[in-house]
Amino acid sequence: MQSLIYMNNAATSWPKPGCVADAVSEALCAPPGSANRGGIEDFDVFEETRKSLTQLMKGQHYNRIALGANSTWGLNLAIQGFPLKTGDTVVTTAAEHNSVLRPLYKLRRERHIKIIWVPVDDGGRVCPESWEKACYTYKPALCVLTHASNVTGAVNDICLLTHIAKQVNATVLIDASQTLGMVPVQIDDWNIDMLAFTGHKYLLGPQGTGGLYVKPGLHLEPLLCGGTGIQSDRKEMPPEMPIHLEAGTGNEPAYYGLLAALRWSEENPADIKRIELLTEHLKQGLADTGAAVIAPQGKCTPVVSFVIEGKSAAEIGYILTESYDIVCRSGLHCAPRIFTDLGCDSTVRLSLSRFTTEEEIKAVIQAVSSIMR
Repeated sequence: MQSLIYMNNAATSWPKPGCVADAVSEALCAPPGSANRGGIEDFDVFEETRKSLTQLMKGQHYNRIALGANSTWGLNLAIQGFPLKTGDTVVTTAAEHNSVLRPLYKLRRERHIKIIWVPVDDGGRVCPESWEKACYTYKPALCVLTHASNVTGAVNDICLLTHIAKQVNATVLIDASQTLGMVPVQIDDWNIDMLAFTGHKYLLGPQGTGGLYVKPGLHLEPLLCGGTGIQSDRKEMPPEMPIHLEAGTGNEPAYYGLLAALRWSEENPADIKRIELLTEHLKQGLADTGAAVIAPQGKCTPVVSFVIEGKSAAEIGYILTESYDIVCRSGLHCAPRIFTDLGCDSTVRLSLSRFTTEEEIKAVIQAVSSIMR
């Protein structure tokens, strides 16, 4: 029987280190921790996770990380909680995910904000000159930018683009869903105001984990209001971070899994050079079959998008999954605005992880070659 080849890590990573499932299972079997709500007081998994994440992000203020369900939660919290006024401008890019686009559309309807879309090149990367022109022309209150395209893998120069936005006094929100755990992130050195992340991709944690970093001094309105376990006599959410943004009971078992994944990754660093070589092998191999591969120059995540002339992305994805047991993604990848700049209407996306093997890459190339015949 043919083995499953999992090439959808940009959506959710798999497999996970064995310690992740063990940690979740143990947490479910043990008495619940306190999290300010009674229970066992000897260990706060949320605080320990914040500390590990802060170290990974090269930051200093672990209590400025609000933990929730995923990066979509964090992005909504940042965009809808930021004090945008009627008529304010937001500069963002054509590469953004619907987790950015839909909250912005909502604010355009409700607060009549203005949205400026900065195009990307044919590899999905933001051109600094285009970004600078938009920032200096429109003087945005908020800039929202993905660290890397989830369609092409192109990594943006966040340090430079943030510096440009700061020249016009814009607040900067970074979507690091596709990079944290795979590409270095430096929230302090890059002067980032807000950064959203998820735990279930390259951090190798379970679904149901993620959150938002908020720079000291920046105030957001909570997206949700409710219990915090402390200051229960207040009529509004407590002002202290992170509970100011964390209403309700957190997903404790999943965060035990994420903490286990973070500690495992610290002890077992990914071989980034090997992953890059495998990704380039896949790109070249697909191109050799005659497929049209989107191959951005420069730094990329291990994501490869391609199309085959005369066949829809949906058809190719279906054949790869049903005939070859290759798990991939086809379609718009929740980033519909990027495809005009890429010059296609959809793609098949393959995304690697640290566990992807050379044999799997060869099998994928052979499968696509067979489809091309």
